[in-house]
Amino acid sequence: MKKVAIIGTVGLPANYGGFETLASHIVSNLNEKYDFTVYCSSKKYNKNQRKSTFKGAKLKYLPFNANGIQSIIYDSVSIFHAVFYADVLIILGVAGAWMLPFVKLFTNKRIIISIDGIEWKRDKWNRVAKMYLWFAEKLAVKYSHIDISDNESIQDYTAMRYGSLSRIIEYGGDHVEYVESTRNDHEIFPFLKYLYAVKVCRIEPENNVHLVLEAFTKIKNLYIVVVGNWANSQYGKELKQKYSGIENIYLLDPIYDQRTLDLIRGHAILYIHGHSAGGTNPSLVEAMNLNLPILAYRVSYNKTTTENQAQYFSSSEDIASFILNTSMEKLKSNASIMKAIADRRYRWSIIAHKYELLISEALVVEEKSTINPKLATEFDNDALQKLQLGHLKYNYNFFENR
Repeated sequence: MKKVAIIGTVGLPANYGGFETLASHIVSNLNEKYDFTVYCSSKKYNKNQRKSTFKGAKLKYLPFNANGIQSIIYDSVSIFHAVFYADVLIILGVAGAWMLPFVKLFTNKRIIISIDGIEWKRDKWNRVAKMYLWFAEKLAVKYSHIDISDNESIQDYTAMRYGSLSRIIEYGGDHVEYVESTRNDHEIFPFLKYLYAVKVCRIEPENNVHLVLEAFTKIKNLYIVVVGNWANSQYGKELKQKYSGIENIYLLDPIYDQRTLDLIRGHAILYIHGHSAGGTNPSLVEAMNLNLPILAYRVSYNKTTTENQAQYFSSSEDIASFILNTSMEKLKSNASIMKAIADRRYRWSIIAHKYELLISEALVVEEKSTINPKLATEFDNDALQKLQLGHLKYNYNFFENR
């Protein structure tokens, strides 16, 4: 069997995380066709948790963090190790992309890379980090044999900026399931007896947590449950201090147990998705698979994922107005639409099959296809912004705040 290395995840078994869940399902669905090795961070798995294999895939542990600034070292060492044995490198994220010109020049290894949204535009990065990620993204697209976008809006971006015909592969979400609550669940989570909305995310400004919490100070007939890493930033700490005492607001720390996470999301009457950067977000497609109506931040990525069939907001006033003026019948109708989209597009069997096709293609392709999009010459940056296509801005200043 051909040897395939999966690089850029925290590791397996997966905790709650998009790349980790993706790697888990690729391995589960394709382990009889390929010999997989998955790189893991020993910082996230103690000695008792570490395994030599997972569902047929070999696990290789490295003593670096998979996220933050150390991800550059983590991914780089993973790539260096993989070139000595792997036929295909599936690289999730661009942190180690500075090595790809050397890999392509000195080896015949095949490179498939997912750029993971437009990472360098995220507010959480400082200027130096943004400059590096911008540079790494360019190298990732140029020196890979196939690059992946997880959303049509990201495909538009790579086509316009790099002339690359990126392949769209989203995330699956059908690993989630509705969980019946028990008496013990109600004791631990008293909000289960109320009507509530839910939001699961990293507590970062780009996820617009402040807008959601501000809106619920004006709403008295609905609770909000927000699950996230409040202690990881000053932004999160300040929000928790400001809003934790409000009666209809529940702020929970990260939950990695799948049953508990599915329980909390599955019993909500609305999922609020505040992400303003990135592509197809795993938490959004999971909520769609749980048959939840969606109120999402108004950007092209979220509209694309929901096929423009969800409800959208740009301010706390939009959130409050929607909740106060929307009937349960309309919520249920939207939930059915979201579930139908998820069943058609966001299932892991579909996603894994797309990766199988890409691996087969990467093994035979010599040069990647290029395109010359007309959009790059027909619209200026101001026009793109008005059309809510700001991510396609050609002369983007990564020093500006977004």
